[in-house]
Amino acid sequence: MEFDHVSVPGGDLRIARFGKGPRLIIAVHGITASLMAWQKIGSSLPEDWSMVAMDLRGRGHSANLPGPYGLRRHAEDVERVAAHVGADETTVLTGHSMGAYVAVLHATERRYARTVLVDGGLPLPVPPGITVDDLLELSLGPAIARLSQTFTDVEDYVGFFRQHPALSDWSPAMEEYVRYDALETADGVRSRVREDAVRTDGRELLTEADTIGAALAGVKSPLLLLRAPRGLLNQPIGLLPDDLAATWTARVPELRDEVVPDCNHYTIAFDDRCARIVIDRLTL
Repeated sequence: MEFDHVSVPGGDLRIARFGKGPRLIIAVHGITASLMAWQKIGSSLPEDWSMVAMDLRGRGHSANLPGPYGLRRHAEDVERVAAHVGADETTVLTGHSMGAYVAVLHATERRYARTVLVDGGLPLPVPPGITVDDLLELSLGPAIARLSQTFTDVEDYVGFFRQHPALSDWSPAMEEYVRYDALETADGVRSRVREDAVRTDGRELLTEADTIGAALAGVKSPLLLLRAPRGLLNQPIGLLPDDLAATWTARVPELRDEVVPDCNHYTIAFDDRCARIVIDRLTL
């Protein structure tokens, strides 16, 4: 893995390249994640492939980049990364979770060989009788709470993650992901992720359904959705349930839908078997 940076409005965005192959994948991570969400997949690619992943604005080593945040802002930053690394029509674009929504918006502006959405990218319905802020707390409350916590040291932070119900099959890739996110301060260790960025982006995920839906129909490349059947807390219904996927494959005939069996929202990128399926679809 080699680090670099890309100039964007407000400063430098960190990127990392996994592998040295000439065939390129650009990867976008989720709402409280970092480029290390792609470490397992990026380091396991065939020899003729490489992956460039980035720390989005407000996350990882791009945490100090200023707002405004939001899905469109991230999509603009992805375009600058794509231009920096020389992406062309042979390049593959992918995004996980919120990164899939960013990828959808970006892929309406630039043509790729294919765009692969990993457990994200479909407009999320807001049930009647609940406010956006209440739904944000229900869906991301535990993750947001973590961002304001201070831990004794890095080992304490790693131990906290090891208790997560979706990460019970702990792996070296998960540990590297957590250690990368740990920021040591005078008071202890906390996440590098900015809470204000997460709240801004999370609200857009819930309020921009029409924009996201229109963008899905406007993606310029072949479009594949890979879904995890289990959710963010390993619950038996995933982030994108079958009926939601059926609705959008009917509305966007170009969208192909595939369930990656026996994965949750996180292990789809970290588990050996799940990650291998994702790699196979990325490197067709």
